[in-house]
Amino acid sequence: MGSQGTSGSGSLVLVAALFSALVLAPTWAIHVYTHREVHGTVGDQVTLACSFWSSEWISDDISITWLFQPESGKDTISIFHFVKGQPYVDEVGAFKNRMEWVGDPHRKDGSIIIRNLDYTDNGTFTCDVKNPPDIGGKSSQVTLYVFEKVPTRYGVVLGAVIGGVLGLVILVVVIGYLIRYCWLRRQATLQRQLSAMEKGKLQRSAKDSSKRGRQPPVLYAMLDHSRSTKSASEKKSKGGLGESRKDKK
Repeated sequence: MGSQGTSGSGSLVLVAALFSALVLAPTWAIHVYTHREVHGTVGDQVTLACSFWSSEWISDDISITWLFQPESGKDTISIFHFVKGQPYVDEVGAFKNRMEWVGDPHRKDGSIIIRNLDYTDNGTFTCDVKNPPDIGGKSSQVTLYVFEKVPTRYGVVLGAVIGGVLGLVILVVVIGYLIRYCWLRRQATLQRQLSAMEKGKLQRSAKDSSKRGRQPPVLYAMLDHSRSTKSASEKKSKGGLGESRKDKK
């Protein structure tokens, strides 16, 4: 009986542990966010922004750490700590007197500023945040590129190219629409002119037909008049011949 009770309690502990690992642990994971990359110029300053989200209230035990791995090196060094409400800046290494804490944990901000940039500052910076009991999750990394002059970013160039192409396409479409509109308007005008000309021709042909329809009665009247005149003259001539014959007798 004792062994069975022990095994049963052990099973309960195992189930509870699995439940905590699978369910509770993800809810305790802290999320840290930084830019993917930041550009700066020699002698200028740059802000390395770091924000985070935690499922817990910001505790007095919150800690924020910045790590740095040089571009040409493999070792990662710690350059900044925020512990027990106090910032601790590296006063020995390469960032001595060049780093400033500008974050605020209560606003979920762990940002720092690096001044007087140099080519040796090229590398990867890591922001890590712990807010007990919310201590899980991954840190976030940002890569710093220091140039003599900040180059035009690829995204800006790509956006300008895409914008120019879209503007050109819109211009071509507008010009094509205007040309089509003018062509259709011209065709409509020509169609109206042709319709007016056809209508005029039909009216003239109708008038000519009506005139031709009225001409035959006039011709017939003229023919009848000429026939009657001819018959009258023939009768007169016949009458004259008869009288002349009588006189001869």
